[in-house]
Parts: sequence; structure tokens; C-alpha cells
Amino acid sequence: MQFSKNTSISHKQSKLSLIIKVALIGITISIIVTILGKIDFPSPNKKIEKITLKILKKSGNVISLGGGGFINDKIRNEVLINHSSYWLFWDESILVKRITNSKNRPLAFKSSNEEIKQLIKKRSKLYSKAQFKINCNKLTKTEIVKKIIKINELN
Repeated sequence: MQFSKNTSISHKQSKLSLIIKVALIGITISIIVTILGKIDFPSPNKKIEKITLKILKKSGNVISLGGGGFINDKIRNEVLINHSSYWLFWDESILVKRITNSKNRPLAFKSSNEEIKQLIKKRSKLYSKAQFKINCNKLTKTEIVKKIIKINELN
């Protein structure tokens, strides 16, 4: 995967674009923040939405939106209409263990297990709209990628 700096977007937007791209190769947000510094946007949701939609309009991109991206109506509609979408599904108990007290997940940080379960339930209704669902409970990252590639080749 190539990373190129687009000179027509601001430095902060360049950082965000890089974050979206490096998420695909498994670099965590905390490592990105350590390397690039904290990203403060005046209106983070609208900026992220605008940048994500711009990236989605380019052909040939593979984008890992994460959970928050797909809950955005405009982003979700763009993905569902013009792209292949994959819901990487894990059992609730696995997700609760993974995200409990995670500082990288602001909505879940310091939430009770019950609050996290409610968030999972609420978001799952939106995630289920994805074109493909992959049960990841017993899969490695490599196996998940292989499944996505196979599904993509068949469709």
C-alpha cells in the first residue's frame, strides 16, 4: 500500500487520511497519536465525515471505517450504495472484554459492562445492514483478510 501526501489538504487532514490508511495494516490509534500527535478538529465529526466521503469517492480504496464511521448516515449510505461493506462480527462477550476501560474507545471508556452491551446492541442494528457479515470469533487477522478477499473475488 502506498501512502502519498495530498498537498491540497491541510496537515491535520493529511494526518487523518494517514490514520485511516494505516488502520488497515493494524497500527493502533495510540501508536498513531504517539507518532503524529493529537488531532484536534474544530468540528471533528463533520471534518471526519467530509474526509471519509472524499476518500470513498476515489476508486480502488479499501477503508476500515471502524464502528463509528458506519453509524454516520451519509457515510453508511455512500458505502451501501457504491461499495462493498463487511461487518466483522464478534460475540458480545468478546467485544465487552476487548473494549472495557479502553482509552481508545471514548464511548466505552469507564462505561459499565451493561452500558457497553447496550451500545453493541444499538450499533449492531446498523452494522447488520452491511452487505457481508463475517463471524470473526475464532479467526486470526490473516484469516479475516483472506475471507474478505475471497468474498470480494466472488462478487
